[in-house]
Amino acid sequence: MDLTVLYRGPLASCDYDCPYCPFAKRRDSTEQLRADRAALERFAHWAAGQTDDRLSLLFTPWGEGLVRSWYRRTLAELSHLPHIRRVAIQTNLSCRTDWLAEAEPDTLALWCTYHPGQTPYDRFLGKCRELAERGVRFSVGIVGLPEHLEAARRLRTELPEHVYLWINAAEGHTYTDAEAEVWTALDPLFPYSRHPHASAGLPCRTGESVISVDGEGTVRRCHFVPAELGNLYDGSYRAALRPRPCPLAVCDCHIGYVHLETLPLYDVFAGGVLERVPAAVPPEPARHPAPIALALARPGGSRP
Repeated sequence: MDLTVLYRGPLASCDYDCPYCPFAKRRDSTEQLRADRAALERFAHWAAGQTDDRLSLLFTPWGEGLVRSWYRRTLAELSHLPHIRRVAIQTNLSCRTDWLAEAEPDTLALWCTYHPGQTPYDRFLGKCRELAERGVRFSVGIVGLPEHLEAARRLRTELPEHVYLWINAAEGHTYTDAEAEVWTALDPLFPYSRHPHASAGLPCRTGESVISVDGEGTVRRCHFVPAELGNLYDGSYRAALRPRPCPLAVCDCHIGYVHLETLPLYDVFAGGVLERVPAAVPPEPARHPAPIALALARPGGSRP
């Protein structure tokens, strides 16, 4: 069986204090960090043992995982297992990069976000160049706030040409057509993020070939649907895997709507769905791109 697993353990601490993030500068206690480490090690042990399946794994911690040694070690170790197709993590790239020498570059990938004001631009860009020199698969993104525009333009100019720069629509921000065109000039796929996607009753891969798992092993179809499908560690979730429509009115987060079968994003990101790396460099958009998402009469944007 081919199975994609989004793992989110109890880690909720971050070294950044972005004003748009509820977990900014949150600190986990020593006990909480020990619990997160134990939960991650349990999950990694499960993943290593699923040799009859082909797994794709994305770590989506609320906090920053790669500043913790157990995340770096887990990703590196899992990347060498033959039944692991992809292992990726969302990161602010504040960690060192030397640990990547221990990983299999054909399997490991990084979804990197630049947060202006949290780290010097040149430091972040230098980390990206280190990744490129090491042959690591990665994407780079930024939240599409007006004050981030110049930084985004610099990134697109100075990142290696093959690195995809994605723009996330800012939560609660409404974009005029003119504003959206500016962001689309940097990220031709921005129209997918600009509006929430109507999803109620539509077919979605989550709950069939894609699942979400928390630190206790509770399996849900995705991070945004609370209904439980079973537990990862006793195998009870397997009987619940089947095609099913989305129960929510809208989906406004990339890690959710990328799995909607009504969108072409599995073709757009073929081979790079988890790390948000398109199969090819997105083409330059038309001057007035047609809306791709199903626009709804409410403000909002996708979360990283």
